[in-house]
Amino acid sequence: MTRPDGASDEAPEEASDEAVVELAGRLFDMARGGDAAALAAYLDAGVPVDLTNASGDTLVMLAAYHGHPEVVRVLTARGADVDRANDRGQTPLAGAVFKGEDEVVRVLVEAGADPRAGTPNAVETARVFGRTGYLEMFGAAGQK
Repeated sequence: MTRPDGASDEAPEEASDEAVVELAGRLFDMARGGDAAALAAYLDAGVPVDLTNASGDTLVMLAAYHGHPEVVRVLTARGADVDRANDRGQTPLAGAVFKGEDEVVRVLVEAGADPRAGTPNAVETARVFGRTGYLEMFGAAGQK
């Protein structure tokens, strides 16, 4: 069998726990690093789009926080939950607002992300950092 990364996979039908953990780590690294094409191949081969790490971070959370709009597009096109909060209550949109990732914020909003989801939410985060452009985008300018 050939894996999405092109390597041959001669392992038995059931992968070992160690191999699964290793693959998951590579997938999270792809999201953090912006490797949209490789990640898309794994997703298309059956990797769950809402795969979550030990901190509750999804692939879309990691891609958003690290500023990779193309990876966010790949994930949202495949149905990623854009409002899923991590274990600290943070959503991908709030993370992108915190980091000032304008294009990622636009992609998430276009994908239907709720700026009031999570704690702190994207509206609160934009207020704290004085990012009025985001507040306008969220329809929250002038609101408390």
